[in-house]
Amino acid sequence: MNSSILDTVVFPVAGLGTRFLPATKASPKEMLPIVDKPLIQYAVEEAIAAGARTMVFVTGRAKRAIEDHFDMSYELETELATRGKQRLLDLVRDVLPEGINCVYVRQRQALGLGHAVLCAKPLVGNRPFGVILADDLINTRDKPVMRQLAEQFAASGRSIISIKRVARERTRQYGVVDIGDADGPLSAIRSIVEKPEPSSAPSNLAVVGRYLLTPRVFGFLETTLPDHRGEIQLTDAIARLIDEQGVDAYEFSGTHYDCGSKLDYLKATVDYALAHPEVGSAFAEFLQTKVKCND
Repeated sequence: MNSSILDTVVFPVAGLGTRFLPATKASPKEMLPIVDKPLIQYAVEEAIAAGARTMVFVTGRAKRAIEDHFDMSYELETELATRGKQRLLDLVRDVLPEGINCVYVRQRQALGLGHAVLCAKPLVGNRPFGVILADDLINTRDKPVMRQLAEQFAASGRSIISIKRVARERTRQYGVVDIGDADGPLSAIRSIVEKPEPSSAPSNLAVVGRYLLTPRVFGFLETTLPDHRGEIQLTDAIARLIDEQGVDAYEFSGTHYDCGSKLDYLKATVDYALAHPEVGSAFAEFLQTKVKCND
């Protein structure tokens, strides 16, 4: 992947994670583990796989654990080295590979996703950039979704967002796009609306936590008015970007888990545990035993 195509990815991580209280009272929801890695690490690994080398974290209060996770831990590394635990030492050091730069900016008020992305403007500059929502964990068999988007962007130069089909009664939980009659996974977006009621939704194609945007979106975010909740929506700025530059939607291949919900978080934990090389087989046996006991 040519790093000049996508050098920077933004991670809005300032949310309060209220659906996981009290677990998220003092720890960021992005640090919730899926087996042995926190959600934010899966997101950063996806960005790196797409060619990004600069990770911009838009943080809030009580988010220091994210910064600590991607920092060196001298005491831990020294202890592991002294004890000869090389495998564990390698795991700790591989959390952030060489050549990857992490920078942090504070979102002082919870004014919506659009505002969080706008906070990253001084660190992104005048270049295309990605946005990954760590809550949206996506398991793919080959190419991570952000890399799929980066390859499409390299060919077209147009902003692109990931979408998936959802049950129509769930459209009120997502941004929803209208693409007309699609022929393949890539389509031009005709319109986008934030969390429409099922009766008025233009389709059942929902936006899912991955964006690759041109810097023009910052100009629109600066002039986007807050919605009825006082939040600046990224969706509203994208709608204006559609009119001026055009934006594509890409129906990705992969399994999506909305890890902002307890049920999907548990599903992700089970699926990733079953595929884990260390515990997968034993965990599968445990689940089979558990099912038999409940029959």
